[in-house]
Amino acid sequence: MIEVNHLTKRFGQVHAVRNLTFRVRPGLVTGFLGPNGAGKTTTLRLILGLNTPTSGTATVGGRQFRGLGTGLRHAGALLDAGDIHPGRSGYAHLWALARSNGLPRHRVDEVLGETGLTSAARRRAGTYSLGMRQRLGIAAALLGDPPVLLFDEPLNGLDPEGVRWIRTLLRRLAAEGRTVFVSSHLMSEMAQTADHLIVLGCGELVANQPLKDFAARSATGDLEDAFMELTAVSTEYRTGGAR
Repeated sequence: MIEVNHLTKRFGQVHAVRNLTFRVRPGLVTGFLGPNGAGKTTTLRLILGLNTPTSGTATVGGRQFRGLGTGLRHAGALLDAGDIHPGRSGYAHLWALARSNGLPRHRVDEVLGETGLTSAARRRAGTYSLGMRQRLGIAAALLGDPPVLLFDEPLNGLDPEGVRWIRTLLRRLAAEGRTVFVSSHLMSEMAQTADHLIVLGCGELVANQPLKDFAARSATGDLEDAFMELTAVSTEYRTGGAR
């Protein structure tokens, strides 16, 4: 489980996230939605201990992730598909991560097979397409067979076959009882996969409810309309257009 309590992060005078409190439960695909710039990536980085909160806490399995020695055994994450040395092969990248987390070599072969990268494993990552780099990032997230998984815009660069694959993967991971947290700015994509939604607007929590209940927020009952209406109201309020 992921637990966020009164989490706030300021960069200078700018609040990237403000007083966020929510839980991400196991056994569900939880969509983390909001327009670009809403604070989703900052929140994920705070959960993973890559940024330090101004106030509040974020825990993974009841503990701060930064304090966990072999992190990949506790949580796997895809934040930036480009975060790999272009001269290193996909296999070498994964093997380095495995060794640093005390994982056996056979896990590298297993996740390469699961993500469809076996034939490209010995190629330099700099030759990979965006979709292949996304798959490599997902392979790294799966490497430690963790109970918690976080994905930031995992559909970027994937072709239609890849999109279908990631949807199936996310559902399977949740069905295995894992905590699956997936950020996106596209309501249409989360409508195909998510069971529950957490929605941000201007760094603040504006919705935290099952997918089917979220649709009821719109007069049309359409998920995309509900998302647009809710985030628009939040943006208008924060910029002074509404009181």
